[in-house]
Amino acid sequence: MAKATLPGVQEENRPPKRQTSPQSAQDFVVDLARLLHDDKCTDVVVLDIRGVSQLTDFIVIASGTSDRQMKSSLDDAGKLGETRGFPAFRTSVDARTTWGVVDFVDAIVHVFEPNTRAHYDLEMMWGDAPRIPWERPEQVSRNRAGL
Repeated sequence: MAKATLPGVQEENRPPKRQTSPQSAQDFVVDLARLLHDDKCTDVVVLDIRGVSQLTDFIVIASGTSDRQMKSSLDDAGKLGETRGFPAFRTSVDARTTWGVVDFVDAIVHVFEPNTRAHYDLEMMWGDAPRIPWERPEQVSRNRAGL
């Protein structure tokens, strides 16, 4: 699979990987996904791209409902990173607020406006990457029941 890079991020500008355990980084991305869901983001997906990408280990992708909600969700993600020992290396929101990114080095969070998400289709680009389950047990039960 071809190596993917984010627009505006050059690999040589990347800081060294943190010395965190894979499990703590995975726990962090699960908590990020839950936070985005709680912040009313939709279609939240966590991809494990360890060994596939040299940029990061995990990608969290979500859709936002408005520019205000997207910015707030990205801010909340940054705050969670600070409290969990994963401070944001870089944060970026495009001028029209259709795509926001928080780079935690071990994980990158993308929050898109739905049409922009469909255009870039990161899930297809990383289609071979395993998905990490993040839903709480009660959410899984409700989803299976169709509630």
